[in-house]
Amino acid sequence: MLDWNPLGFSSPRFHLAWRLALIFGGTALVGLVFGAKAALVVLSVSALIYASHMFFNTALLRAWLRAPDTHEIPDSLGIWSEIFSRLYRILRLNKQSATRIARELDRFQQAGAALPDGIALLNKAGEIEWCNPVTQAHFAIDLERDRGQPITYLVRQPDFAEHLNASNAEPLILHDWRGSGLTLSVQIVPYGDAQKLIVSRDITQIERADTVRRDFVANVSHELRTPLTVVSGFLETLEGMERSDSKMLGRSIQLMREQTARMQRLVEDLLTLSRLESGQALQEEHVDLPAIVRSLQREAEHMSKRQHRISARVDTPLWVRGSDTELHSALTNLVSNAVRYTPPEGEVRIAWEISDGEGVFSVEDSGPGIEAIHIPRLTERFYRVDKSRSREGGGTGLGLAIVKHVLQRHQARLDIQSEPGKGSRFAVHFPKQRLLAPPVPAHTRSMAPAAGS
Repeated sequence: MLDWNPLGFSSPRFHLAWRLALIFGGTALVGLVFGAKAALVVLSVSALIYASHMFFNTALLRAWLRAPDTHEIPDSLGIWSEIFSRLYRILRLNKQSATRIARELDRFQQAGAALPDGIALLNKAGEIEWCNPVTQAHFAIDLERDRGQPITYLVRQPDFAEHLNASNAEPLILHDWRGSGLTLSVQIVPYGDAQKLIVSRDITQIERADTVRRDFVANVSHELRTPLTVVSGFLETLEGMERSDSKMLGRSIQLMREQTARMQRLVEDLLTLSRLESGQALQEEHVDLPAIVRSLQREAEHMSKRQHRISARVDTPLWVRGSDTELHSALTNLVSNAVRYTPPEGEVRIAWEISDGEGVFSVEDSGPGIEAIHIPRLTERFYRVDKSRSREGGGTGLGLAIVKHVLQRHQARLDIQSEPGKGSRFAVHFPKQRLLAPPVPAHTRSMAPAAGS
């Protein structure tokens, strides 16, 4: 059928009216010229052709809507061509919108997956719609398997279920979650139409730091309380003591001096540890390790008061790049500990050598040794294997903590080997890049032959 549109109108209603006018007008004209029977035949044939055209295009539309093709539209005439064109444009717009939404959703999921905290989206029924990998690790969830499952079926914890249904803005703290040693903070955030956002955070390190802080304050208080009690007690004794008792006076002053010195050492160690932990830049220089070993031998002999056999062995002339003050302090701690915990007539051996390309400073003693259970915790602040014996020896409980921080600043490591009844060995391993050749003495340089001689 001809798609005649002399006025150029494109309205679907105009197209339909124009076709009907054309059919009925042509039928009336045929009736006037050839009679009623001819007009009826023309009207019937026209109606059949129009009905066939509509049926064909309707079937074509249904087939196309089952599997719309955005690259090609059905070929038709007249109003159906315009219908297909408009549907095609709508389909293209919808597809572009869907692509844009999918791209934004993918970006959102990528951003959620990059977060250090767990994120889970729940619908109004409490079912999982989406969660990031951190949430899957925290709650042992498999998103592909568990999507659409109520989260309370997967996280079977009464406190969690109660917190999920409460309007409490405070986070829920789950200690030792699933026996893994983790501490989780879980926050429920309502949003949208009764939907919920679950934010989970691993606060294990924060909890440990807080525990360390509390223990630190308690230990410092305890360490200071003992000498202060002694000093205070002797001051009260002195107030009521007769002036003629010079022996008691001398003893009291000596003990107060010892306790005051102990408090001073504790404060100095605390300040040293605070400075090391502050992250100040390392003031590097060339450190003469062989000279430090010989100096430590003399200090150990003075501390020992000839009660121990002290030996020192230097197998390499190499120096170390680092802080002379910090390294001397750390290595002195190791030597003084060996002397302090080794019984009289025992032996302390100091050595500086090369092993597997590393510089190794070691202190070995014949003391009582340390059980294996204590070794991993020896560098903790105020950790004592034998508290009473350590206090009697005058230790502050911070020496090995200072050693640990000094070695970390020098990329070195502390290796501890000990066995009850067989003594201990504390070895400091300096990496190869920290080792230096000793400088050439000035008089040796002056004796070197000039170039070209």
